[in-house]
Amino acid sequence: MNAALWISKTGLDAQTKDIAVISNNLANASTIGFKKSRAVFEDLLYQNINQPGGRTADDSEAPSGLMLGAGTKVVATQKIHTQGDMLTTDNALDLMVQGEGFFEILMPDGTSAYSRNGQFTMDDEGNMVTPGAGYLLQPQVTIPDDALSIIVSQDGEVSVTLQGQAEPAIVGQINTINFVNPTGLQPIGQNLYTETQVSGAPQEGVPGLEGFGMIVQGALETSNVNTTEELVNLIESQRVYEMNSKVISAVDQMLSFINQQL
Repeated sequence: MNAALWISKTGLDAQTKDIAVISNNLANASTIGFKKSRAVFEDLLYQNINQPGGRTADDSEAPSGLMLGAGTKVVATQKIHTQGDMLTTDNALDLMVQGEGFFEILMPDGTSAYSRNGQFTMDDEGNMVTPGAGYLLQPQVTIPDDALSIIVSQDGEVSVTLQGQAEPAIVGQINTINFVNPTGLQPIGQNLYTETQVSGAPQEGVPGLEGFGMIVQGALETSNVNTTEELVNLIESQRVYEMNSKVISAVDQMLSFINQQL
């Protein structure tokens, strides 16, 4: 089989995966706390026909070799953890991490997951939970039924004003979690990530201190997807896909010509 057919086939496969990554970014352009991904490409093994520096005569060496590539493949998808824009909501339970860090979420099996989505609400017991599945925020924060207002400071201290009390009462503390390599976190859906071996162990800290991002109440972090950039990437991937398709068509015509003429 002509090597160009296989090489172009790998190009089609790689661009199909790249377009899938781009489409997922665009689909989540309005998802709070979403972090865009990018496909990472690698060239495949080379057929080494002539080694660079090989002897070509008694007193000379080949300045370059003859090596034929075998195509490309997508080897990874990287999450880009840049800061999203601030969306002001004035909702007391909407929280945003300005800077590095994640909210810690308690999963039903007792493990922890991590999120940049601060769209919290309350369950029937007054606990702060995620809006979709109702997972508990950690450390657990419970809002009293008779609370008149909720105040979350930049360092994560949660206090409420109660009927007949002049001073706010502290009801909890929200800490944030950092990782040495947040790109190594595993996305599991529902705006959640889980720890992996390469992400490093979770490091808990007070927001705004020692490199941890501060908490902003009444605001949310929008997706960091730039739709214009993604559309440009989509057009580029589409053109590369078309070029690989044309190579396959050209090789097919060449083979047909040989079969007809010989």
